Amino acid sequence: MDPNMPTPVSPNGSLPRPDIALPIHGGEVVRADDALIERLQGVSSATASAMLHKMGIRQTYIQGPVPATGGSKIVGSILTLQFMPQREDIASGIAQEYSEKYSALWAVFETTRPGDVLAIQAFGDPFTGVLGEMLITYFQAKGGIGVVADGYIRDWPRVQKLGLPVWTRGFTPNYASQAGLFPWAYNVPIACSRVLVLPGDIMIADDDGAVVIPRLVAPLLAQHVVDHEDWEAFSRIRMAQGGDLKKYYPLSDEGRQEYEAWRAANGST
Repeated sequence: MDPNMPTPVSPNGSLPRPDIALPIHGGEVVRADDALIERLQGVSSATASAMLHKMGIRQTYIQGPVPATGGSKIVGSILTLQFMPQREDIASGIAQEYSEKYSALWAVFETTRPGDVLAIQAFGDPFTGVLGEMLITYFQAKGGIGVVADGYIRDWPRVQKLGLPVWTRGFTPNYASQAGLFPWAYNVPIACSRVLVLPGDIMIADDDGAVVIPRLVAPLLAQHVVDHEDWEAFSRIRMAQGGDLKKYYPLSDEGRQEYEAWRAANGST
């Protein structure tokens, strides 16, 4: 044995464990009301991202996860699941079937309500299958409407048949604690592809990607979006007729006056 190497603390026994009780739970999730979610149903991720940027909130697009199935769209309140690096004195993935069953990976699904979206922090790790067919089946049965994972999922051929919209970095054959991560906490703040996501925030995800709307900002965004999408519809009509791009996108002062007249003529207020 190399005399310069440190002597193991417990060469013939288990390592002492820190006083940490897993899983860590962030508490009750405060969700947006159903009426607000309904108002946001027609809002695209592109519009939400642009409008939030104008409002001064710049980092909302979760880069990396893409829709596993094209044409998917979800709008809903967020539950969070946080994976953290394994450390052998706390959580190593050994006895996987037992340890995962009593981890945040199982616990988060017991907090699911109809209309919820699950956002997952997993560092884009291709060796960790954050979810598989069985848990996604359970999530869907409890009313969950979609998953946005900054990581990889497993069992894709069977998951695909479930029809639940999923945004993910890709697919892996590995289970959740097989490699270097472990499901650590649920309904806590997470970093989802470097975007801060809080439980109860709102997720809008479609073919352009996934965007997080802070819950308390969402009512203000909904007010602004109505006008934004209205004038874009007007501009689209005018440009399809050969109108001047500089006048109609974005609206110049002259274009804005024409738009207001158009709104009045079409019964908008």
